[in-house]
Amino acid sequence: MADLVAREEVQVSVEFHAFALQEEDDMEVSAPFPEERAEVPGEDFLTAYDKRLDFESAGHTHEAALTAEVWSSEPSVAGDARWEAQGEAEVFSTTGNLSVETMSGVGEGRVELGRPETLWKVRAFCSGRAEAARLAAVDVPVGVERYLVQFWPADT
Repeated sequence: MADLVAREEVQVSVEFHAFALQEEDDMEVSAPFPEERAEVPGEDFLTAYDKRLDFESAGHTHEAALTAEVWSSEPSVAGDARWEAQGEAEVFSTTGNLSVETMSGVGEGRVELGRPETLWKVRAFCSGRAEAARLAAVDVPVGVERYLVQFWPADT
């Protein structure tokens, strides 16, 4: 049975429909965000690169709410919200920390995975996409688009 090890709430400044969670030691990342980023908005919700996860947001510019959960093994699929998008990937972290990256540089948040030198399985969900897209066209909404990102060691 999977145990919840840690849970963090992070505010993400989304710019140009995108943000990333990336290995905190950017010298370890072969193509730091936003290099090699898919340039087709809405095409892929979650894209994995070397030591980096790119997220495609529905809103151009806004503040999204991200909840990161670290689990001991694969958790059950989150079913308590109406998810508009979901995806799965893997990411390797050298330090055990992922920084929040925005188009204009490093964001203020980070996700502490708690285990360095680990390959992580990732499952991500998002709600509030349609509303964020609508509101971001005329304003800078806060907390409308919500992400849940679950991590667990790939070797479990």
